[in-house]
Amino acid sequence: MRATADLLTEIRRLITTHARPDLRTRIDGLLLSRVDSAAPDYSLTEPLLVVMAQGGKRLLLGDQVHEYRAGHYLLVTADLPVTGHYLDAPSLGVGLVLRPSAIAPLVLETPRARVGAGPPAMATGVADVDLLDAVARLLRLLDHPADVPVLAPLVEREILWRVLTGPAGGVLRQIGLADSGLSHVNRAIRWLRDNYAEPVRVADLARLAGMSPSAFHRHFRAITAMSPVQFQKRIRLQEARSLLAARPGDVAGVGHLVGYDSPSQFNREYRRLFGEPPGRDAARLRADAVPDPRAGSAPHLP
Repeated sequence: MRATADLLTEIRRLITTHARPDLRTRIDGLLLSRVDSAAPDYSLTEPLLVVMAQGGKRLLLGDQVHEYRAGHYLLVTADLPVTGHYLDAPSLGVGLVLRPSAIAPLVLETPRARVGAGPPAMATGVADVDLLDAVARLLRLLDHPADVPVLAPLVEREILWRVLTGPAGGVLRQIGLADSGLSHVNRAIRWLRDNYAEPVRVADLARLAGMSPSAFHRHFRAITAMSPVQFQKRIRLQEARSLLAARPGDVAGVGHLVGYDSPSQFNREYRRLFGEPPGRDAARLRADAVPDPRAGSAPHLP
């Protein structure tokens, strides 16, 4: 088995060779990212395994801080609004979209675990040599496209197995369990993501998740590190920032579009999250030519 340093060197080379602006590759679900800026980013994640090959990042999820650097992995099992700060630039990362259909068969082969209210939807850890070796072999397939249809699913399965049988296995296995706390809470998360501008009652979200209000609130906070109301507010403000990048002169209109009836409340909460009032922040975004972090359909590596 090759040493960790050698594997990271090869992974960095392959990312540099094959990374594209939209993150996508010829292997379905494999994303490659090169970020040269150290500016903060605000994004809505999707379920992903990210292996950092160079640089590092600090993620804020509610009141929790998750930090990972070269040779570490990040595991995200739900759509989560996060704030990211790159610690070094350039940063090079590999992302693998986490699909329940790929994880569920592997969960059947792992020991059953008791998880209480459910593990959080985000975790970090050290990528051991076996995991890095599998990641490197998946990336090598980009140089051999004829091998991708046969070999890529096998290597993806190995990568998932390495994580499932490692320290963060309890987090990942929730994606593959149809009746897990995560699967129930995810129904409410999807509703909040798609209906962020609508008024929300926790009792209605609990009913959607098939839980009592008290159990739902406990599971939701355990998984997302936020209350449902805080979660919705974060999505509203990130959507507002995205809209303001294109409509900087319509602060009140954008606030109303994302669900704020009070312009003063919108201004106050926007400034608390982004550090500037919405009009000033929008002007700076346009002056700096910062692209909309949610533009297009390409996933964003957290």
